[in-house]
Amino acid sequence: MTSIYQTLEQLGITLPPVSIPAAAYVPFVQTGNMIFLSGHIAKKDGKPWVGQLGKNITLEEGKAAAHQVAIDLMGTLHAALAANGKDLNHVVRIVKLMSLVNSTADFTDQHLVTNGASELIGQVFGPVVGAHARSAFGVAQIPMGACVEIEMIAEVSA
Repeated sequence: MTSIYQTLEQLGITLPPVSIPAAAYVPFVQTGNMIFLSGHIAKKDGKPWVGQLGKNITLEEGKAAAHQVAIDLMGTLHAALAANGKDLNHVVRIVKLMSLVNSTADFTDQHLVTNGASELIGQVFGPVVGAHARSAFGVAQIPMGACVEIEMIAEVSA
């Protein structure tokens, strides 16, 4: 059985450290076996990936942004687990992703943008643990002008 970390290495993914919150919140909260990750915005070259789908960001760029957010979310999930002496191999299920896509009123492919994150999560955690419920919303704006923001809920072993 391949560990999550072997899969990440095979994909050429290095998990980033937890980002410092930009406002009055914490990056994650664990209650029982559930870990709730705060929304993570898309970043490019270490700065907010600014833009709006349907205006100046293409669908493929949006998917790439969501893919990058998924990597950041996994980095935060890794840190949350490490705080309790565990690692990503203790994830029982990725329960849900909620995606906000900065988009014009006539852009209707938020679900396809969010696939950039969902597909990577499924690839890393596998078809059972990585299969998750999901919401994808189009919104008028995201903090710092980012094109995508995603939050995640995960269940971990006791």
